[in-house]
Amino acid sequence: MKRIDLNCDMGEMPEHISDGTQESLMASFTSVNVACGGHAGDEQTMQTTIKQALRWKLAIGAHPGYPDRANFGRLELKLPPGDVTDFVHQQVRALAHIAARCGAQLTHVKPHGALYNQAVRNREIAGAIAAGVARWTRNIVLVGLAGSPMLDVFRDAGFSVAAEAFADRRYEPDGTLRSRKHADALIHDPDEAAQQAMTIVQGKVVAQGGSEVALHADTLCIHSDTPGSPQIAAQVAKALREAGFNVTPLTLSQ
Repeated sequence: MKRIDLNCDMGEMPEHISDGTQESLMASFTSVNVACGGHAGDEQTMQTTIKQALRWKLAIGAHPGYPDRANFGRLELKLPPGDVTDFVHQQVRALAHIAARCGAQLTHVKPHGALYNQAVRNREIAGAIAAGVARWTRNIVLVGLAGSPMLDVFRDAGFSVAAEAFADRRYEPDGTLRSRKHADALIHDPDEAAQQAMTIVQGKVVAQGGSEVALHADTLCIHSDTPGSPQIAAQVAKALREAGFNVTPLTLSQ
């Protein structure tokens, strides 16, 4: 049976924690990436999200991003690689300490937003991310865009990797994500997202203009802040399971 992980970025929106949206999302996912104080998140949201994830038996990962809350970490910052290494280490370590207090262990690290997208194209930034995580541990999975050089950088730094694709984002013909500057960057329709997920697990994705891009994915992401995310996630998970996939969490032996 083929396996696939479903991951979601969480701990980013306090209102989704307090109104129950975040925990309702967890029913559809197998791994969570927890905002750890950069673009979003604080000690309380980290602790709450970890405890919720433990109840749902989800793999828990760190989601470090640019320390730029005003722009939700989605604006590219021109910081020296050493600064990137420092804040990635600080954020991952902070979440790891809280996880340990909750009796949890981190499985993976997935960069957020602009940091992630820069690392897709910029090996120096990808290396700085890896260096920041390595200050804490190399016994962890680094998540990066399927088919991108950032995965090679992570492997070369001694990490296990998970190739990630997106059910709720549209793609460019070069295999990169369509910028959120475009109105059609997000997929809002649950059926369309489920169809894209099924295409991805078959080893490809249909990009802008109708071209097909080959890719291999270990994990699929749906963003918690995508409008209608609970319905999208439920439909994607249902489609995968009905197709015979073992939807299962990321592991350290990835």
